[in-house]
Amino acid sequence: MQPSHRTPGQLIQELLEERGWTQNVLAVVLGCSKAAISMIIAGKRDIDAEMALMLAQVFDIPAERFMDLQKSFELSRARITTAVDPSLARRAALFGTLPIAEMAKRGWIRVEDLKQVEQVEAAVAHFFRADTAQNIPVLQHAAKKTNATGSASPIQTAWLYRAKQIAEEMVVPRYSVEALKQAIPRLSNLLSAPEEARHAPRILAEAGVRFLLVESLPNAKIDGACFWLSDASPVVAMAMRYDRIDNFWFVLRHEVEHVLQGHGRSSAMVDAELEGERAGVGQDVPEEERVANLAASAFCVPQKDLDSFIARKSPFFAERDIIGFAAKRNIHPGLVAGQLRHRLKRWDLFAKHLVKIRFAVAPSATVDGWGDVAPVQQ
Repeated sequence: MQPSHRTPGQLIQELLEERGWTQNVLAVVLGCSKAAISMIIAGKRDIDAEMALMLAQVFDIPAERFMDLQKSFELSRARITTAVDPSLARRAALFGTLPIAEMAKRGWIRVEDLKQVEQVEAAVAHFFRADTAQNIPVLQHAAKKTNATGSASPIQTAWLYRAKQIAEEMVVPRYSVEALKQAIPRLSNLLSAPEEARHAPRILAEAGVRFLLVESLPNAKIDGACFWLSDASPVVAMAMRYDRIDNFWFVLRHEVEHVLQGHGRSSAMVDAELEGERAGVGQDVPEEERVANLAASAFCVPQKDLDSFIARKSPFFAERDIIGFAAKRNIHPGLVAGQLRHRLKRWDLFAKHLVKIRFAVAPSATVDGWGDVAPVQQ
């Protein structure tokens, strides 16, 4: 039997004809009225699970076949009577890709009731500087799988927009490449203790670099970014996803190198999961990132010195050796520990030296997150 029927009624009518039955005979067999059978066959009455089971016994056909036809018929009928709502896909993309509740909690968007969808759409459109909800960048990303920030995900894009909002409110001198180059030795002098990092925001600002801390959004996995404002002013934004001395200085120097190289002018340099292979210099690492990684590694620990240290001490690295090596170069042992962990691919080692540092940096930096909301014009 060919499945030419599109409704349960068409199937039932075909089965009746095969048996030479009338609708009245079926009504008697099922114990229902002829009118009920007539309406089912005419498609004016739906069959339920109980009727499907009864028909299955009468015709020796699986009840699922009747139910599948019923569901298919109902869906086809709904397509005719239900108007397409293009806003549903837009809302699914918006609420499915952005942590709306977190953005509202942190003051990024102003929404009184998250259940008021139109209000949320308007607030998010305002956040992204879009004239309408249809033009919100993350929705275009969801549809096209690309956006203005290259490889940035929708959540990372939101983080970047927040960082840009804050950076535009900051006031720093005109940026100077030479001043930033001269700032690097000054930053290097801060590596001996976590408390010294409090001077980093001021040193960068004096070179014309806007430095800020923006707490990462859930699942963004972002460590930092380098981008430029319209007035050719560079911005270094960090998420401090890992509150560790080694990670802070590596990411900071990494982003500073992006600035020195002029990276991120056309689209932001987004550095996510900047550990492991992403912090390496292999062939799989993009050239811009490789250059930044080389500069960051050398800044944290002179690499020739580290090579010699590993050659002499491997495979056993005593605590006194790490501390002595760091002291001789006036750097914190955590920086040595961080570089060793990367070189050895042993992320379980030397954890005691990886001290926290945000407590020292945040008081002198522009901060958004961790309970603080940076003042921006909305």
